[in-house]
Amino acid sequence: MGGTNRVTVGRLLTLVASVVSGGLVFLILQAVDLAQKLGLNVNAPPTVLSLVGASAVFGLLYALLSKWAWKWPLIGTALKVPDVSGTWDCVGKTLDGTTGATRYDWQGEVTIVQSWDKLRIRLTTKNSGSSSISAALAHDSVDGFVLLYHYRNDPKPGAVGLASHTGCSVMTIAKDRKSAEGEYFNGRGRMSFGTMTWTKRN
Repeated sequence: MGGTNRVTVGRLLTLVASVVSGGLVFLILQAVDLAQKLGLNVNAPPTVLSLVGASAVFGLLYALLSKWAWKWPLIGTALKVPDVSGTWDCVGKTLDGTTGATRYDWQGEVTIVQSWDKLRIRLTTKNSGSSSISAALAHDSVDGFVLLYHYRNDPKPGAVGLASHTGCSVMTIAKDRKSAEGEYFNGRGRMSFGTMTWTKRN
């Protein structure tokens, strides 16, 4: 959200794939022509040419972007997609809905799995675990990046007084990407809300 439009990225990848594919086909045909001039019985079967076709090159470029290239500083800056993957230590506070005072403190571990176009957040605590149902990173020109996600929480076996529920969280990620602060809101099953502070592990 707020990053480079994915349609624009797709068009750029298509253009680059077409240029690269055309260059590779030209080089292969020139090599075959040279070999034939030297008296060698060489040809370029359609299978070889298909391996360097525009669609194959596009697939390779997309895989490269999705898995690695989006993390490279220049490309990541252009795409406006920060790398927030990894493990974060979480300190949470559940607040009282009337007074705003802290009802209780809790700790957990957040694991974020990320590629250029996919994002998954997993939070585990002593008594329960939650997994994101949907998630998005929003680019903010003032605050930097905001992580928004909708999750489902399930209590661990033996946890007393807890029920499965869904909720939402909004986390503002620091510009150095080493910490984040935000809020969470739970719905039916556990009507509660509070704050979270995340610290990125080295």
